[in-house]
Amino acid sequence: MSEKANPTRKRLVDAAAKLFYAEGIGRVSVDAVAEKAGLTKRTLYYHFKSKDELITAYLDSRDQPNLKQMAGWFEAAEGGADKKVTAIFTHLARVARHVKWKGCGFLRTAAELAAMPGHPAVKAGSRHKSNFEKWLAGELSSHGVREPKMLAREIVLLMDGAFSSMLIHHDPDYITAAGHAAATLVRARSPDKD
Repeated sequence: MSEKANPTRKRLVDAAAKLFYAEGIGRVSVDAVAEKAGLTKRTLYYHFKSKDELITAYLDSRDQPNLKQMAGWFEAAEGGADKKVTAIFTHLARVARHVKWKGCGFLRTAAELAAMPGHPAVKAGSRHKSNFEKWLAGELSSHGVREPKMLAREIVLLMDGAFSSMLIHHDPDYITAAGHAAATLVRARSPDKD
């Protein structure tokens, strides 16, 4: 049953999302999630068999909204594919300057679960990253950019590398630098470079 069809489940996922993103999955108990949602722990376990299932639902709930947001930034940007890719990084840098920004929730969760590569939440993070990469490859292809699949992968590497650097240095300028590098890669493979 989807969160839309089940408001109690959605309430729990929303509470978990706020807490997991702010504090990390390891530091947040199911008691804290239930309390934040204004529900009992028993109600939480009625809707989720385990904390692991709740963590996975948290990431799954962020997949489409994050993809939609990045697609919106891309589509709204004027200019060629290089400008549109740069717009994603520019908006990410703006978001990263917000005091509540704690980095990419998918990467942070995967890092906390690094010893458990088969964990359903790690798989949810992998799906999200793959979905973004496939979407970006499709957009690059529609703009006539050569080697769109490889280029999309290179851009994801730049983005995730910048996310990691920002977690270490607390400096959003890393995502701006990654955006400049991504735009350079796009321009090098653009149709007018033939």
